[in-house]
Amino acid sequence: MSADTKIAELLTELHQLIKQTQEERSRSEHNLLNIQKTHERMQTENKTSPYYRTKLRGLYTTAKADAEAECSILRHDLDKIAEIKSLLEERRIAAKMAGVYSDSDPPRKTMRRGVLMTLLQQSAMTLPLWIGKPGESPPPLCGAVPASGDYVAKQGDKVAARVKAVDGDEQWILAEVVSYSHSANKYEVDDIDEEGKERHTLSRRRIIPLPQWKANPETDPEALFSKDQLVLALYPQTTCFYRALIHTPPHRRFHLLERPSQSPAWAGAV
Repeated sequence: MSADTKIAELLTELHQLIKQTQEERSRSEHNLLNIQKTHERMQTENKTSPYYRTKLRGLYTTAKADAEAECSILRHDLDKIAEIKSLLEERRIAAKMAGVYSDSDPPRKTMRRGVLMTLLQQSAMTLPLWIGKPGESPPPLCGAVPASGDYVAKQGDKVAARVKAVDGDEQWILAEVVSYSHSANKYEVDDIDEEGKERHTLSRRRIIPLPQWKANPETDPEALFSKDQLVLALYPQTTCFYRALIHTPPHRRFHLLERPSQSPAWAGAV
């Protein structure tokens, strides 16, 4: 089965799951309305009779079951979305690896800087939000949670890579993993900026895997960068990282840093 066919099937399944989600939500809203009306009647009568207690106990039990059912469907929705995104990424990588041009091929057009910046911002905005089960801790690479010591970034993963610039100075750039050699313990990475078109071979200590999930400030505050923590952040309109301090932990999406005029696409601990 081709990737396109599989993606089409998954999209159809996702559409059905979304319809189920709406149906489950409509049923639960009806029950929540009954709970509200029962409380209003109790306030009007200014008493809590055994009848109302029994009725509310049943309504709340049903509401809890409805919420759990809706949560289960939503998790299936998220799993389908993750599977679709994974297949799209595999297709992108395959197209990139197959795009090897010979001398007789026309030169590949370089992506304009404005387009690249927009794509990077969209990539950061669509980074999935980690939604764990009650009591479940955020995994490595969720927000500020670092990768495990033996973690190896996969082909296509975005990383911060420390490379030597033309003037000999070292800098951190946004790069994409091409491969990893277990025997040499080194990565091959491509500069994400196509204007550079450089491939670097780097040891693991020169690579920082970037977050793969956003952390929810309301449920997982421990997975957020803390105030005054030193991080690497993308400088606005560039693919270079700079050292910065967290000024205010995020309330919704991004960390607020002391220097940039706009939110960076990625931030990672130094």
